[in-house]
Amino acid sequence: MPGTLGLVLAGGRGSRLGGVDKGLQPWRGTPLVDAVLARLAPQVGAVALSANRHAEVYALRGWPVLADADPQAFDGPLAGMLAALTHAEAHGWDWVQLAACDTPLLPLDLCARLHAAVGAADAAYPMPPRGPEPAHALLHVRTRPRLAAALAGGERRLLGFLRSLPAVAVAWPDAGQAFANLNTPEAWQDLC
Repeated sequence: MPGTLGLVLAGGRGSRLGGVDKGLQPWRGTPLVDAVLARLAPQVGAVALSANRHAEVYALRGWPVLADADPQAFDGPLAGMLAALTHAEAHGWDWVQLAACDTPLLPLDLCARLHAAVGAADAAYPMPPRGPEPAHALLHVRTRPRLAAALAGGERRLLGFLRSLPAVAVAWPDAGQAFANLNTPEAWQDLC
């Protein structure tokens, strides 16, 4: 979508997988982040990666790599979102489309469906039958000051922040495994 920056969230600790950098783990012959990029990049005007480790490896993909304000703190995906919203605002993007680095079956129409549903709200996120998917939200850059304040106030939950906004939960009845994430050894075995 024109005016939209895609952000792959790859800045976490990977603690449920023993501390590995999830985005760089092989999945079906390619690093997981590349599988996500292949599905996200065609949907947006440009892409950035949120990473607090191995920035030089992520940078090989040719997209900007954004670290959290304090990369050692691992403040969670909200810190990555703040870096992306700041980057998007500085480069003239109106929207940021999030994608978690551990969802290689990301919907190919994610951005289009969220844009179609957002209306005058500040954000939209998928709501498949199994529950909300805030790590795949679409956010307007005007949310940046509110996100900065929320982080400063101690908020660390994506859904908590999204629910503080005018945000639309978009029904996604046909999700299937589109939002299946590889964040545990069991999930990795199921999807590989």
